[in-house]
Amino acid sequence: MAHLEMKVPSPGESISEVEIAAWLVADGDYVEKDQAVAEVDSDKATLELPAEESGIITLKAAEGDVVKVGQVVCLIDTSAAKPAGFSSSKSKEDANPSKPTGKEKTSEASEIQKEKTYASGLPSPAAAKIMAEKSLSNEHLIGSGKDGRITKQDVLQALESGISSSSVALNGGARGTRREKMSMLRRKIAERLVAVKNETAMLTTFNEIDMKPIMDLRAKYKDAFAKKHEVNLGFMSFFTKAVTEALKLFPSVNGQIEGTDMIFHDFSDIGIAVSSPKGLMVPVVRNAEKMSLVEIEREIKRLAIKARDGKITPEEMTGGTFTITNGGVFGSMLSTPIINPPQSAILGMHNIVERPVAINSKVEIRPIMYLALSYDHRIIDGKESVGFLVKVKEILEKPEIMMVEGIDSFEKLFDL
Repeated sequence: MAHLEMKVPSPGESISEVEIAAWLVADGDYVEKDQAVAEVDSDKATLELPAEESGIITLKAAEGDVVKVGQVVCLIDTSAAKPAGFSSSKSKEDANPSKPTGKEKTSEASEIQKEKTYASGLPSPAAAKIMAEKSLSNEHLIGSGKDGRITKQDVLQALESGISSSSVALNGGARGTRREKMSMLRRKIAERLVAVKNETAMLTTFNEIDMKPIMDLRAKYKDAFAKKHEVNLGFMSFFTKAVTEALKLFPSVNGQIEGTDMIFHDFSDIGIAVSSPKGLMVPVVRNAEKMSLVEIEREIKRLAIKARDGKITPEEMTGGTFTITNGGVFGSMLSTPIINPPQSAILGMHNIVERPVAINSKVEIRPIMYLALSYDHRIIDGKESVGFLVKVKEILEKPEIMMVEGIDSFEKLFDL
C-alpha cells in the first residue's frame, strides 16, 4: 500500500497558514489526479487544492481547521484500483451532454426516480455556502456529483441560468437563523477595514459626471467593438483611462505612507473591485497607464472571470496603487468607499440616473453619475483630491482628451 502525503502548498508570498474552507470529497472516496478535493482560504484568496495522484483519500484535517503551509492535510492510497463505474464530477463536466451514451437510455420510470434522487441530493460544503448566501433551496437544483450530490459548479450554473431567491423561497418564510464561522479571507478583510478607519485620516470628496458623451460613444461603437475584439465596451475602461491620466497630474493620490516616508509611484496598478461567490475581490490591472481601452477591457474580463470561478491568485490581487469600485451596478446612488490599504485613495462609481441639469442656461435631462473619492488626508491635501476628481470629470465629459499622438479619431481610439 503506497500512501502519498498531500501538503498545503504556498498560496503566495508572506502567507504562512490557510484554513480548510470545505472538503469537496468525503473520507474514503476515490479521487482522480487533478480533481479538486478541497477549498482553502488564505487571508488573500480562496484556492482549490487538486489531488496530486489518483487513489483512495484519507482526510487528516477537518473543515475550519487552520493549517500551516507544508502541513499534511490528506493521504492518497495510490495503489487502490478505480471502482467500477467511477466517474468524478470533473469528468462529468467535461462530457458532452448532447451525446447520450447507452447507459443514459433508461425507462421513463427510472428517469423520474433519478430526478428525485438528484433533487434530494445533499450539497457539498462549498455549494451549501453559496446556496445560503443566495437563499437557494437544494430541491430546485440538480446535482452532478457522486450520488446526486450538488456541487459548487451546479449552483454557479443555476445562478447563471437565472434562478434566484426571488423565484425560490427558502424555508417557506420560516423565522430561522443560522450561524456561520467567518472565513479567513473575510476575517482579514474585516481587520483591514477597521484598521483603515482607525489608522488613516480618511475623508471623502464628491462630484457628478454627465455621462451622455460616454454613453453616446458606447451606443455608436459597442457593436463594432465587440465584434472585432470579442469583449464588450464597458464604462470601466473609460474610468480606468481617466484615472491613470489624472494620477499623472496628482501623484500623491497614487502614493502611500510607509512609516514616516511617503512613497510615490511612476506607474498605475489599478485595482478593480469585482463581485464573486466569495464576496468582493480586487484584482489588479498592472501598468494600466500604458494600456489602450481594448487592453484594459480584456484584462478586466480575464481577471473578473478568474475571480468568479475562484481561480484568482494572491499575486493578482496584491500591489495595487489605486482602486476603483462600482457600487452602481447594484443600484447605489452614493457612498463613501473605504480605502484599500496600503493605498491612499479609492474612487467610487454609482448608478446613472436621469436628472435635470443646467446646460447653457437651459434645463436639460441628462444621465448623471455621482463620483466619490475617499482619500487619506495625511498624504493627500484637499486641493489635490478635488483637483484629481475634477480632472476625471473633465476627461469623461470630453473623451476626446483621451486621444494621444497618432490617434485622431474615436475609430482609432477603439482600434476599429
